[in-house]
Amino acid sequence: MLIFNRQEELKKHLKSISEENSTIGFVPTMGALHQGHLSLIAKSIAENQITVISIFVNPTQFNNAEDLEKYPRTLDADVLKIESVSKNVIVFAPSVEDIYEGNTVSASFDFDGLENQMEGKHRPGHFDGVGTIVKRLFEIINPTNAYFGEKDFQQLQIVKKMVEKAEMAVNVMGCPIFREENGLAMSSRNERLSAKQKEEASLIYWTLKSAREKFGTENAQEITDWVTTVFEKNPDFKLEYFEIADEQNLLPATEIKKDKKYRAFIAVFVSNIRLIDNILLN
Repeated sequence: MLIFNRQEELKKHLKSISEENSTIGFVPTMGALHQGHLSLIAKSIAENQITVISIFVNPTQFNNAEDLEKYPRTLDADVLKIESVSKNVIVFAPSVEDIYEGNTVSASFDFDGLENQMEGKHRPGHFDGVGTIVKRLFEIINPTNAYFGEKDFQQLQIVKKMVEKAEMAVNVMGCPIFREENGLAMSSRNERLSAKQKEEASLIYWTLKSAREKFGTENAQEITDWVTTVFEKNPDFKLEYFEIADEQNLLPATEIKKDKKYRAFIAVFVSNIRLIDNILLN
C-alpha cells in the first residue's frame, strides 16, 4: 500500500500509473474508519482500476472547536483496516498546511439553498468547509467516481450540487448506511461513546423507524411532535432537530406529494457527542 502525505507527490504518482480509459475511485474520509467506510472502499475497488482513500480531519467544517479537538485521529489503525480490504490502494493523508497552503479558511459556496436546511441551520459555515475540502480533493485526485455514505445524506446532496455547478467530471455515488447490530448508524464519533451510551443510542434508529411507520397516516407536524416527546422522556439525550424533508431539495415537507421521496433527518446529543441519522420514508 502506498501512503502519500503531499499532494504534489500523489498527483505525480497518479499521472504515472493512469492509463487511457482507466478509472479512479475516490473515498474521502476523516479517518477513525469503520465498516461503513470499508464498504465504500470495497465498492470503489470493485468498480475502478485505481482507488484512493483520503484521511484528513478538515478544520474548516467544524464550527465547534472542542469537537475538532476531540475528533478521533487513528491513522495507524485506519491503515490496518484498509489493508484488511486490500493493499492495492493508495492512501492520501495530508497535513492541513499541504491542503490549505497556509490559508486555512473556507471558500463561500451557493448550493441553491441546500446548505440552509438542517445541518446548515445548526452548524454555520459547515458546508462551506465541506465544499472547500471536497472540491480541493477532487482537483488533486481527479477521480472518475467518488463514494459517500448516505448517513450524511445532506452532505451527499451538497456534493452533487457542487459538482453540477462547478461542471466537474466526477460521478458522485451515494451508498447505504451501515449500522451497528442495535441499529445505531456507524460513525467515527461512535468511538467516543461508552458501551452503555452506544447501546442506549439505539433509541435514535428506533425513533426513525417508528416515524416511518407513522408516515402516511399522520402529518409531518404530528410526527415531529411525537419525536420531540420521545426525547423529552429520555433526559440522557438532547434532540437538536428532527425534520421530514423532500429528498431532492431538502425543504421541510408541509404537504406530502405522491410523486416525491421524503426522508426523516435527526440530530441528537448523547452527553456532548453529536450523532446524526436519516431514513427514507417512502
